[in-house]
Amino acid sequence: MQKTVETSTYGSKRVAARIATEFAIKYRYALLMLGVELDGPTRMFGENNSVILNTTIPSSQLKKKHNAIAYHHVREAISAEIIHFYHIPSVSNFADILTKPLPATIFHILIKPLLFQNAWEEAMS
Repeated sequence: MQKTVETSTYGSKRVAARIATEFAIKYRYALLMLGVELDGPTRMFGENNSVILNTTIPSSQLKKKHNAIAYHHVREAISAEIIHFYHIPSVSNFADILTKPLPATIFHILIKPLLFQNAWEEAMS
C-alpha cells in the first residue's frame, strides 16, 4: 500500500517500485527462513520505461532529489541481484484491464486469455 502522494506518474511509479522491492526482500527472507532454496533474483515488471531504465543502468543519474530514497533502495536491490526489473509494454500488461480505459482491440487481446480458460483441462494436465 502506497502511503505517500506523488504529483507525477514518474514519482508514483518509482514509489511503487520501492514498495514492490520491499515486498520482494521480505518474502525472499521468509522463504529462506522456511528452508526454501531460491532460484535466482525475483522478477519485477513495470510499464514505465523511464523508471526501469533509470534504476537498471548503473551510470544513470537521479535528477529529482525527493525520489532519492526510492531510487537507491531499488538500485541497491538490483545491484545485489535480489531483483531484476523488466519493462512490460501496455499491450501486454494485464493490470491495465482494471486501471486504464483501453481501446477495444487491446482490451479484447488482454481479456480473452483470462475469460476463456478451461480450468478443468488445465487441472487434469
